[in-house]
Amino acid sequence: MKINFVIPCLLGMESLIANELKDLEAENVISENGRVLFSGDENILARVNICSRFAERVQILVGSFEARSFEELFQGTKALPWEEWIGSLDAFPVKGYSINSTLFSTRDCQAIIKKAVVERLKSKYNIQWFEETGPVHQIQFSIMKDKVSLLIDTSGMGLHKRGYRLDANDAPIKETLAAALCSLSHLRPYHKLYDPMCGSGTILIEGAMMAANKAPGLNRSFSAERFGVIPRNVWNEERERARSLERPCDDFEGFGSDIDPKALEIAKINAHRAGVGSKLSFNLCDVADFKPLTEKGTLICNPPYGERLLELSECEKIYAAMGKAFEKRHGWSYSIISPDEEFEKAFGRKADKRRKLYNGMIKCQLYMYFK
Repeated sequence: MKINFVIPCLLGMESLIANELKDLEAENVISENGRVLFSGDENILARVNICSRFAERVQILVGSFEARSFEELFQGTKALPWEEWIGSLDAFPVKGYSINSTLFSTRDCQAIIKKAVVERLKSKYNIQWFEETGPVHQIQFSIMKDKVSLLIDTSGMGLHKRGYRLDANDAPIKETLAAALCSLSHLRPYHKLYDPMCGSGTILIEGAMMAANKAPGLNRSFSAERFGVIPRNVWNEERERARSLERPCDDFEGFGSDIDPKALEIAKINAHRAGVGSKLSFNLCDVADFKPLTEKGTLICNPPYGERLLELSECEKIYAAMGKAFEKRHGWSYSIISPDEEFEKAFGRKADKRRKLYNGMIKCQLYMYFK
C-alpha cells in the first residue's frame, strides 16, 4: 500500500528530517516550512516512527483540498476514504488549527470535520452509531490560507519521548533538538563528546545513541501499532531491522558536567535507562572550570538563558566564562545554542558558522566554532 505522510517539525529541522527520510528509504521527500512530506508503505510508517531522531510525529495525509465555507469543508472531508484507516469500532477524535483562513473558528471546523467523517463511515459500514471503543485514530486538521490538510496521527506521544527521560531538571532541551545539535555538529562514532552544562544529560544521551546507531524509538510504543489495517509483523520486522544496524562504537566517549548534583544523578539514571550508561561519565564542575580530558573533542551545550532560567546579565557572565574556558584548540569544535543575538560579544569571539533553530517557541541561533 502506498501511503502519503507528513512530519510536522520545529522550524530549522526540515533539511535534517528530509535527509534522514531519504536514508530510511522513504520516497517523494519534499520539505516545506515546518513540515516534511514523503510517501512509502506500512514498513516505512513503522521505520520512521522507530528510527527518526528529529521528527516530532508521523502523520498519514488522508487528503488536502481548499475550503472557504463550512459546506466546502464538510463535502471535502466526506469525500476522503476514511474507511481505509478507521474501523467501525475505532475512536476518531478531531483536533487542529486554522491560520490566515476564511474558516477561522477552530471549534466549528472541528465539529464539521467530525460530522463529515461520521457521515462517510455511516455510509460505508451501514451503521448509525459509532461506539468509538477501539484504538484511537487521532484526526488532525490544519487550515492554512484556506487549504485544508486532514491527517491521522500514527505516533501517539510525540517522538521526542524516547522513554529514557522519566526525570528532568528545569527547562530540559527536547530530545529531537538535542539529536539535531549532535548531527549539525558532525558528531561521529569515534568522537569524544562533551557537555559541560549537561543538566539531565539529554545531549550526551542522544549523542551516544547516534554514535551507536541505536534507534530512538525501539523501547516505546506507537498508536499505529493498534491500527487494524497494519499487520503486526511490520513492527516486529522494523524493530529487528533497527537492532541489526546498531554498531559497537568502541571509541566513543561522552563527558558531562554540571553544578547541580541532583541533575547529575538524574543524568546517570537516564543514561542507563537509554542503554548508553557505559559510554558516559559525569562529574560536578562549574563551566568556568572546564578542562578537556582528551586531545580532541566535540563540545555541545545548551546554557541557561533569560527566557528559560536566568536574567540576561547572569547569562552574559556565563557566556564570558565559557569564552575563556572554551579555548581555540586544534581538533576541537564548540556548538552552543542561545536566543541571545549578542552572544558572540559576551562569548568573546565571532562564530565560524551560525544556524537558526527553535527551542520550542524560542527563536535561537546555534553558534558553531571549529576553526
